[in-house]
Amino acid sequence: MAAEGENVTGDSANSSTPPNNETSKAISYTLEALQLIKDAQQQHGLRHGDYQRYRGYCSRRIKRIRKSLHFPQGNRNRVTPKKIKEEILTDTRYLHLPLFCAERCWAYAMQLKSEANTEPRKRFHMISKLKKAVVYAEELESIGNSVKCDARTKLECQAYSAWIKGCLEFEEGKWESAMEYYTKAKTIYEKLANAFSEEVQAVYQQRVDEIAPNLRYCAYNIGDESALQDLQKMRIAAGGDQLSFKLDDLLSQTREKQAATLSEVTWRGRTVPVKVEAVRLFLLNMQDLNTELAAAESLDSRVSIYESILKQCIDAQQALRDTLQEDQVFKAAVRGQPIEGKISNQHYLHSYLMYIRLTTTVDRNLLMIENLKQNLPENNREEGRKITKPQDLVRLYDIIIQNLNDIPNLHGIQEDATIVSEIETSVLGYKAFRSYYIARSYASAKKWKETVSLYQRALDNCKKAIGGLKKQTQNGKIKQEISALEELEQHISGQMFSCQAYSILDSSSTGEQTFSTQVTDKRPLEDRLDEYLLEKSLTSKKATLTRFPPEFEPIPCRPLFFDLALNHIEFPSLEDKLEQKKAAGGGLTGMVKGWLFGGGKK
Repeated sequence: MAAEGENVTGDSANSSTPPNNETSKAISYTLEALQLIKDAQQQHGLRHGDYQRYRGYCSRRIKRIRKSLHFPQGNRNRVTPKKIKEEILTDTRYLHLPLFCAERCWAYAMQLKSEANTEPRKRFHMISKLKKAVVYAEELESIGNSVKCDARTKLECQAYSAWIKGCLEFEEGKWESAMEYYTKAKTIYEKLANAFSEEVQAVYQQRVDEIAPNLRYCAYNIGDESALQDLQKMRIAAGGDQLSFKLDDLLSQTREKQAATLSEVTWRGRTVPVKVEAVRLFLLNMQDLNTELAAAESLDSRVSIYESILKQCIDAQQALRDTLQEDQVFKAAVRGQPIEGKISNQHYLHSYLMYIRLTTTVDRNLLMIENLKQNLPENNREEGRKITKPQDLVRLYDIIIQNLNDIPNLHGIQEDATIVSEIETSVLGYKAFRSYYIARSYASAKKWKETVSLYQRALDNCKKAIGGLKKQTQNGKIKQEISALEELEQHISGQMFSCQAYSILDSSSTGEQTFSTQVTDKRPLEDRLDEYLLEKSLTSKKATLTRFPPEFEPIPCRPLFFDLALNHIEFPSLEDKLEQKKAAGGGLTGMVKGWLFGGGKK
């Protein structure tokens, strides 16, 4: 019970139980019906559209109020319904009973309405629940008209009853009576908004804003053609709140009448018929996408429009996929098997819907990236907003690249060289942005080597992407991409120089080596005077300035001087100092000896 946030004692504390009839006539009970149900809805499921949770809360609250008031509806064996009459109205909580009974029936009806898309039979159950809610609302209005209730309570009960009746007539298609009830409720809430402070006024104004689209839709069905444009303007200004989903439903119902005129669609030079109603309705909604996006001013409104288109695209794809269950080629493609030849028209239409889904996702992520860039540390971000980290942008660029890489694999366009070339060029551009922000994340961690390498990779991809975009047919979007890439190229060049400067400063303060230092270089200083290298040994007593002793080097020999005077000098005769020996005796033996041993003269 405590988890539901209910405070039964608080309700009884705010109410007063008079001791006698004279006192009861003097007391005026006040029921802030709209504020009460809005708080309950926000705290118990309707913030996320969970009507089942809110319905369960209403049942538990009704049970607790009846128990605290000693106002049971019978006993264990038998149910005995009791009506709340003016005589027993001695506590404000008696007014809570019909209010939350009506809310419980309304929540059940809204739950059945969401389930009626797949089970049409539940629509009859939804109508019966709304009729029951009307009964409880009329009971609340009857009790509120008592003399024991003040003027505000009477107006609140009348407005709530008119709103519930308008919901019933709206679902039954009775546009004139629905418009009458909605107008009555809107008028009462506007008067109540003008009578109270700003905090209370906001609650009533929110209800007025919720009623306005239903009024315009009723006017459109009655015959007012301008009501459709008013609904579109309301959708643009709604943003991403609960009202936007309601407006989407109303616009979808409005365009169902126009969808019959859309019979075929042309994409990449091929025209295919559109036979599925859900696909026809989605393609009709897509025609107004650019207009709505151009008119939307806030980021929430534009993101909400993209989300709505993606939701409708997924539903249209599912409806088309159900009709392709008998297509054997489509089944083979789903299983990942290669297909050859021309695919069927409905299969090609499925590829077209997938292309819309992927490109819309890319556009939505680019919009989110532009919003996150405003909160980067170097930009002037708004106070109270979270600082964007480079890693946040990297994740979005990864999703964009993945979606773009899926486009050339769509069946029916795999042979189209033009779209493949365009996608490859776009991927290079987004890879350049991704590398740039990865480099910034490394720079924040002072990893200078990785930072410079990533900046260089981003610069290369940036140049390739610019060259590819200039070869394509120039339009506004292409020129914008080229301008963004050229600006990125300038940023990268500046960041690379800054990175080198920061690395030198960090290394000088910490004594660590930077990415430009060659740690293994042991050459003396005289051999690298033209290179800047940080080396701690140069400031020590053992600095390697030059080689000592120097190494031997080859040098040219001295020139040869020829002594030309030697040819003109006459030396004295030394014959008289030589010993004269006569030859030994002759004969045959001497002759042979002289012949073998060189003669007898020495």
